[in-house]
Amino acid sequence: MTGAACARAGRRANLKGAPSPLTSLRALDETASACDGWRMIETVTLTSRHDGFQLSALSAQPAGGSIGGVVVIQEIFGLTEHIADMCRVFADAGYAAVAPGLFERIERRFHADLDPAGIEKGRSAVTASPWPQVVADIQAAIDALPQPRYVAGFCHGAAAAWMAAAQCTGLKAASCFYGRLIADLLDNQPKVPVMLHYGARDASIPPENIERVRLAAPDSPLYLYDAGHGFCRAGSHDFDQAACDLAISRTLDWFARWR
Repeated sequence: MTGAACARAGRRANLKGAPSPLTSLRALDETASACDGWRMIETVTLTSRHDGFQLSALSAQPAGGSIGGVVVIQEIFGLTEHIADMCRVFADAGYAAVAPGLFERIERRFHADLDPAGIEKGRSAVTASPWPQVVADIQAAIDALPQPRYVAGFCHGAAAAWMAAAQCTGLKAASCFYGRLIADLLDNQPKVPVMLHYGARDASIPPENIERVRLAAPDSPLYLYDAGHGFCRAGSHDFDQAACDLAISRTLDWFARWR
């Protein structure tokens, strides 16, 4: 089975339910074991320079030698199967991938459901996680990866990827998927090239916010997809495989451009 087919199989497996806690990642690992080029998801430990805190992270390694490293940054729901799937997608493309658990200080193996209570839990975790701490945690993930290094973030993780591009060291480029908060962070200008992806039917991000980002980052490719919010998250009613596949393909081309 090819890597792209594996990614589609993993997403189809999730269509019937919302993201699950880390303890349910075994199901995706069983899919991965049948896939050429993919690796099982492992849990590793990173140490943040912010406060010396040791946080858990997901790790996926390519089959052969790596062509670089990608930090995959979570949504508000924690280290879900969706984030594990994205790690595998980048590993299948030849990158070592690490996804740091940004809410580990709040709750070990933090998990929030894809429902109103879960969304509120995730938003509270965002509020309780100051940007200096988040950036330092991402830096720990960057430092754990081979060069060249990149970052890809989803939803809240897209805003975190924007901040990493502005404040972290050792990055070559970033890709931000449907980041609602980026429009509030434009005073933090990226030091590395950034690509942006938005859903044209995303009710959570007003078109004027997207336009603000476009004007503030005229050199950053910005793509609109005929999709809603979270179009790469299997299990979401907005999941759109075609849009996600195209955004991932553009991201891989973007990373390859900045070696």
